[in-house]
Amino acid sequence: MIDPKLYTLLAVVEFVSYTRAAEHLSLTQPAVTQHIKQLERELDVKIFNRVGSEIKPTNEGNIIIQYARRSIALYQNMQQSILDEQRHIRRLTVGVTHTSESNAVAEVLGKYSAKNPGTSITIISDSISNLYDMLKNYQIDLAVVEGKIQDSSINSLLLDTDSLVLVVSNNHPLAKKSMVTINELKKEALIIRRPSSGTRNLFTAHLESNNMSLDDFNVILEVDNIATIKDLIRRDIGVSILSHSVCLDELKKGKITVLPIENLSMIREINILYHNDFKHIDILQSIMREYNKVVKFYAP
Repeated sequence: MIDPKLYTLLAVVEFVSYTRAAEHLSLTQPAVTQHIKQLERELDVKIFNRVGSEIKPTNEGNIIIQYARRSIALYQNMQQSILDEQRHIRRLTVGVTHTSESNAVAEVLGKYSAKNPGTSITIISDSISNLYDMLKNYQIDLAVVEGKIQDSSINSLLLDTDSLVLVVSNNHPLAKKSMVTINELKKEALIIRRPSSGTRNLFTAHLESNNMSLDDFNVILEVDNIATIKDLIRRDIGVSILSHSVCLDELKKGKITVLPIENLSMIREINILYHNDFKHIDILQSIMREYNKVVKFYAP
């Protein structure tokens, strides 16, 4: 059983208020306060500091919060796993970046689940940093991300390699070229991903390595949704830097054009991340096989 005080702690963190946490938990405020004080006595630390009218976790408090989340997630996973075993169900929660969500990964997971009766997969989309946290706290079973994590408790399986490319409409003058230069790109109306995007961060990192920045370009829009960006490109609103993998379907159907950028070889890995104690290696192998089949279908 999970100590009820941990649920109280996380409620306080979520609502940033003892009063609202008490309302959420159907407890009195003194009871919530007592739970936090008991935790502090047991662990001999101060969990929260009051800064003006707000409460903020101390450094030690953040550690306790992290392990509270992990403990509750593990307990809930255990309960779900027991229920799944009784019902002969295999359930997976897979975290993917918005880039992975827009490429073949979601299709692969859907096909794997359809081919394996009794398998249920939940897909969660988020930023890489949030997916790392969820994976470490056992809130997700797998993460499909661009890059790796430096953590000895997390394994990495290379799924594919990907590259960033310039994406333009078929009607765009640049569509007739085999490659574009940086100077040509600077003249274009550029639509880019939001700052939390790994795609944008990789692009800006390569610019900086060439003594440039986004300020040198005509950025007209910042958009998080990849499908929206591709739609804007097809409507000739602008051009964009995207992962080649998110353009596979449109390329096969001849809806857009992608081009390399001279002197910017922006290549990165796509990895499946999982805990050392993940027991279903056969699932990973099956996902890999299904992914290779899907990618071959989209190959020119």
